[in-house]
Amino acid sequence: MEEKTDIKKNKEEKEIISETKKEEDNIKKGDSKEKKETQKTKPKKTSAIVNSFDLPISTKDSIAICRFIKGKKITDVVADLKQVIAYKKAIPMKGEIPHRKGNIMSGRYPRKSVIYMINVLKTLSANANVNGIEEPVISEAIANMASRPYGKFGRVRKKRTHIKIIVKEKK
Repeated sequence: MEEKTDIKKNKEEKEIISETKKEEDNIKKGDSKEKKETQKTKPKKTSAIVNSFDLPISTKDSIAICRFIKGKKITDVVADLKQVIAYKKAIPMKGEIPHRKGNIMSGRYPRKSVIYMINVLKTLSANANVNGIEEPVISEAIANMASRPYGKFGRVRKKRTHIKIIVKEKK
């Protein structure tokens, strides 16, 4: 009987010792991870990009909006586009389009395209914040025609547009 109790005690002691060793190892590993994390610093990025694919908006309107927003701050652009939705400010467009009030020759109010563009710009603003860009200015705004699927009965082609916007730090 005494031998059985001694064996049980030895097993319990060995388990306790192994648990304490595991805890010590974890503490050592944790310290090394903390040191590595403090040593690694991410290099600051100078630009942020957003790509939107197959948006159901007009490519012609998107090109005009991209020309309108290029070189401006994101907050100013969103405010201007909200004025376009309220029919207070027109997007300048080329071609046989009637003149509008204000300082522009001709323009329109492409509401659907502007709504999608505001969502894309909000995403871009979040990307710029994550990348550490304090004063983002739109350096590139590109709208391209995407693949156009057929409608339900095969006669109508749908509108699709790819949009790519890049912001950089204001110098």
